[in-house]
This record gives sequence, C-alpha cells and structure tokens, in this order.
Amino acid sequence: MRVAIYSLEKILYEGEASAVNCRTQAGEITVLNHHRPLISMLVPGPLRVTDTTKGDQWFEVKGGFLEVEPGNSVRILVESGI
Repeated sequence: MRVAIYSLEKILYEGEASAVNCRTQAGEITVLNHHRPLISMLVPGPLRVTDTTKGDQWFEVKGGFLEVEPGNSVRILVESGI
C-alpha cells in the first residue's frame, strides 16, 4: 500500500509499506493492505511503518489524523514526528 506521513515542517515518509501500526483514540490499530476506508484521530505514541524494502520505520507522534483511502492508500498527518 502507498503510505505518506506529513508534519507541518516536512514530509516524514512516502513509500510502499505492508503495514502501519499506530495508537488511535479507540486503541492501537494495524492497517494492512486493502484495509477498509477509515479516518481516525491519533494519540501520542509510537507509529510504525513496515516498509517493503527497508524494514520498520519508527516515528514518535504527539497526535494527528490517520486516513485510509480507497485504492490502498494511507495518509497520516501528525502534529510532530521524530
């Protein structure tokens, strides 16, 4: 799936991934290929992207939004990320 993570300062990640794991207001979730459409608010904590070529990429976020779009695409807007 195509994953993009944006902060106000820069693009943190753009690429192909097999999974995204993050914490939402409803609890911890993992988004896999062809996940159903979803919009959720993120809470502070780690965000992990399992890149198809480089392995796991970790980001620490203070909050934000996750959007899983039709067409196997995930867009994440974060308050801050490391």
